Amino acid sequence: MTQPPDTVILNGRLVTFDPDRPHAEALAIAGGLIAAVGTTSEIRALAGPGTRVFDAGGATVLPGFIDSHVHLFGGSVELGYLDLYGVTGEDALTQKVRDWAADCPDDTVVFAVQADYAILGHGRATTRHDLDRVLPDRPFAMFAPDHHTIWANTKALDAAGLLHGAVVDKGAQIVMGEDGLATGELQEPSAYAPVLRLTRHAGRDMMGLITGADPEPPATPAERARDKAAIARGMKHCASHGITGLHNMDGNFYQLDLLSEMEAEGTLLCRTEIPFHYKSFDPLDRFDEAAEMRRRYDTDMLWCNRVKMFMDGVTESRTALMLRPYPGTDHVGDAVFDPDHFNAACIRADAMGFQIATHAIGDLAIRRTLDGYEAARTANGVRDARHRVEHIEVLHPDDLPRFGTLDVVASMQPGHAPFGGIFPAAGMSDLLHDDQIPLTFAWRDLRRVAPRLCFSTDWPVIGVEVMPSVKAAVAPLTLGAPWRDQSQGLMETLKSYTADNAWLEFNEHRKGMLRRGMMADVVVMSDDLASMPPSDLDRARATLTLCAGRVTWEA
Repeated sequence: MTQPPDTVILNGRLVTFDPDRPHAEALAIAGGLIAAVGTTSEIRALAGPGTRVFDAGGATVLPGFIDSHVHLFGGSVELGYLDLYGVTGEDALTQKVRDWAADCPDDTVVFAVQADYAILGHGRATTRHDLDRVLPDRPFAMFAPDHHTIWANTKALDAAGLLHGAVVDKGAQIVMGEDGLATGELQEPSAYAPVLRLTRHAGRDMMGLITGADPEPPATPAERARDKAAIARGMKHCASHGITGLHNMDGNFYQLDLLSEMEAEGTLLCRTEIPFHYKSFDPLDRFDEAAEMRRRYDTDMLWCNRVKMFMDGVTESRTALMLRPYPGTDHVGDAVFDPDHFNAACIRADAMGFQIATHAIGDLAIRRTLDGYEAARTANGVRDARHRVEHIEVLHPDDLPRFGTLDVVASMQPGHAPFGGIFPAAGMSDLLHDDQIPLTFAWRDLRRVAPRLCFSTDWPVIGVEVMPSVKAAVAPLTLGAPWRDQSQGLMETLKSYTADNAWLEFNEHRKGMLRRGMMADVVVMSDDLASMPPSDLDRARATLTLCAGRVTWEA
């Protein structure tokens, strides 16, 4: 080095993910890149009078975490809503909601998140009448953790124009009662979008998911400023957990514009990829917008190189698409795409050089997604596409090897599994046939066959905090047969959150490792993770986060 480094990190236990030097003690950063990796004495000798010296104190130092499946805008906004995680029973719900409502007198709709499907008891559907008792005098609605269902009271349904039903997109449903009125359960985005329009950000935070288009009417300057401030808070929250990269799972030009402004202002704290979101009602010509997104946004901090689609819903609301009916029903779930349309979309996106990420939870949804990717390979030829299937909750044995033969990435969220310790373990078994369960959340099996198993949170479905998800993978609950042990090793889990996610975004030669010349995206943890009991991993925190060599968080 000809000039002293900007920053040195000493006395750490570096997990580099560099096969040539897996472990080290210290590193130096200069000009936004890693300038040197070595022993503490070697790196200390490089420091000059102006070098920032950080002592890791024997704690783990890693490449910055990359959360490869988030909804940044929605997660950021929801940091400011009532959080019902862990709340059960009508009395507890009523107390929480009324206290919150009293503090938010100007909200058009009192809005809550993280409401469990069994918040009022297992096997009991939540209705508008239940929520009328919880808050009788104001519109009130609450989001399920998976963001595929909203429950609303009568006043909220009436204010949103949904009490008497409405036309919704394929795969969505306004559940209607025998009295001809909505029950209060709104399944999938197009059904609940009118309720979101009543919230503080008028649903702009979910527009990249619901339509993939920009807000109508366009956001005012004041609304843009409010939205950008919310995202900035979310970015700071991500950085506080050691995150330096995000793969967003919804997209529109509006969100890209806000993030581009933040990049220019210096408030974009995490490198972020925004996809083009293709909907089942879109014509193929809409892919021209994807090309424009990719052309217009292409920096190290903000880019578009991926198409996102949905194949089904979620198991909890029985909208995940299955090969056979759910137990005790004649319902197999809801297909979002017609197979021919999906295959044509995959062929078009792949021919344009885009990576594809598809939400697929049920076994039939996963099969149809793999069919679409296979159709693209057949039509366009084999290339290094790194197409992804998101979630992969219920997998048929016949489709497991196809992840290997088709080179398809398994993109999964350890915290979503009933054995992940974040959601209640009870409930999912009742929604599946016993012979489906052994390959449900099959992390171990997929790691053996897929080119990569990549981990993420799906924030705000669960918190963007990394370490609870690491614990979920390394120390899952034991549920007993027919559930199988899918536990992961610590190092392979950390790699699935760092180096593998850098590979997933085609950046493996630039980040995801602590190696000279790589981007200086680095996190220093509070503990030596390798020496912690697995059951305590969720207690570890980031103490220093650097993105491009810039400190984005310091405890």
